[in-house]
Amino acid sequence: MCGIAGLSMKADRPVDRDALAILGGALSHRGPDGSGEYLSGGVGFRHERLAIIDLDTGDQPLFDDGDRALVANGEIYNYLELKAAMPGTNWRTRSDCEPLLALYARHGLDFLNDVRGMFALALHDPASDRVVLARDPFGIKPLYYAEEPDCLLFASEPQAIVAARKAATPAAPEPTIRSQAVYQSLQLQFTTGSETIFEGIRRVLPGEILVVEQGTIVERRMGPAVLPAQVRRVSEREACDAIDKVIDDTVSMHQRSDVPYGLFLSSGIDSSAILTAMARLNTAPVRTYTAAFPETGVHDERETARAMAVAAGARHTEVPITADLFWQRLPEICAALDDPVSDYAIVPMFLLAERAAEDVKVVLSGIGGDELFAGYRRYRRQMLPRWLGGRSRRPNGPCDGLDLFRERLTGWRDGIAAAEAAMAVMPYNALQRAQAVDFVDWLPHSVLVALDRCLMHFGLEGRTPLLDRAVADFAFPLPNTLKLRHGQGKYLLRRWLADANNGARPFAKKLGFTVPVAEWISTRAGVLGPLVAQAPGVAELCRPQTVLDVFASRDKAHGLLAWRLLFFALWHRRHVRGLMPEADTLACLQS
Repeated sequence: MCGIAGLSMKADRPVDRDALAILGGALSHRGPDGSGEYLSGGVGFRHERLAIIDLDTGDQPLFDDGDRALVANGEIYNYLELKAAMPGTNWRTRSDCEPLLALYARHGLDFLNDVRGMFALALHDPASDRVVLARDPFGIKPLYYAEEPDCLLFASEPQAIVAARKAATPAAPEPTIRSQAVYQSLQLQFTTGSETIFEGIRRVLPGEILVVEQGTIVERRMGPAVLPAQVRRVSEREACDAIDKVIDDTVSMHQRSDVPYGLFLSSGIDSSAILTAMARLNTAPVRTYTAAFPETGVHDERETARAMAVAAGARHTEVPITADLFWQRLPEICAALDDPVSDYAIVPMFLLAERAAEDVKVVLSGIGGDELFAGYRRYRRQMLPRWLGGRSRRPNGPCDGLDLFRERLTGWRDGIAAAEAAMAVMPYNALQRAQAVDFVDWLPHSVLVALDRCLMHFGLEGRTPLLDRAVADFAFPLPNTLKLRHGQGKYLLRRWLADANNGARPFAKKLGFTVPVAEWISTRAGVLGPLVAQAPGVAELCRPQTVLDVFASRDKAHGLLAWRLLFFALWHRRHVRGLMPEADTLACLQS
């Protein structure tokens, strides 16, 4: 887990070393354990290292006997198996990423076909003088790029590219943001597709490979997260036996580490399943971390999580999150999300990461279980015909019906519609189509961005055992009856957990996870409304009176929009105006 960045210059120009240094410096929080640099003609790489595997010899860039160079952010979990399958290779390190070079030497652009892991990488092949950029098929690790007049820049975070652009033209105005992306963000809490909120900065998409020659993209390839497969005919007993092996296998691989690791534990099925596997795979107690919300009216997960942790013999830590802490730390949290994601889960995720980083360098998470095993209630709605109440993914948003924007903006749902159209021609059933759409945008551009930024802010690696190629190959083709049954999703995972852990209550009614941001905002709405309405960015795009009305309203949808507007005001302050989050929420909004 690290930060990577680099340049591919045009027209035989030498590498701009100042820009390379700025890119790396902007990512230093991702790699507190060292830096590495690579220069070859018009290509330059920078690597900021968070040492997890091969602490002694795993510094990057990595090289092979053909003088190819690699920088990577992530973990290759089946690196031992990949090395064993390539006998006679001259391994220079014990790094989990080194097999990628040997695979490329053998298979060219097909080098990632057998890789299990999370990664964003850059590889320079000096023989052809091409740079290969690639991202794992789930989009667990991020990678961004910008095509500039004299080069192509890439980095693990867009704020690094913004910093390099600013240094190149110090007199330039603030970075340009796309108003359409702001609209989309307020409706969805994230942005879809390859375009980011910053003009000219794009994402390498999940599973995408870009080939760059002298600063120009000359080839693109795509690999989906879930592959088309016929629905598997399997009995419930056979499936339970199989998932037992699948869960143990993926958790075992995701525990490969030379540093301490722990688990983010909620009261949900996914993290409980991972804890169950970790408890039986480890001799030492598992470290677990749970968020708590004292003094609020929302459902608190700590009792159920605590009971699970005690039953598993875990070393359990509860992190209380209060209103005072929320107001104090919110500017810093928003600043961490340079690719803006306003899911309120960023609040506990950020604060849990801060506490966990005191003990461990790796944290496992249950992210991905809802998408692969069909846990979301919306999947059941999407499977119904329209005359029975069925509806598409996110048919409306909290801005609907409001005269919020100064200019007329439309098409906030275009990215989702494009994903739905692409999945409609795949050989999927209705449930699989709904799941596959989430793998295109929702999962990589919302949930996984939040996990990456919140954890990397503290130099903490986040791993997602359920987002694994082997798990996806098993779960996605399961019959619908093993995913949805008796009005609940994730049936097979629940059935397995009931058998594997006597202390679990996997079929108990789901109470849902929430963060009391609307409750906290409502107590200060009279002060916040005017401050957010006049905040640069918000004032430029939105009608002040509508913003005031949103904060004054007690409507649930308006409460959600008030939170997203507050997030955007603080985000804009940091990532457009360039002001650091040096004070609490009200003080930042007043400055």
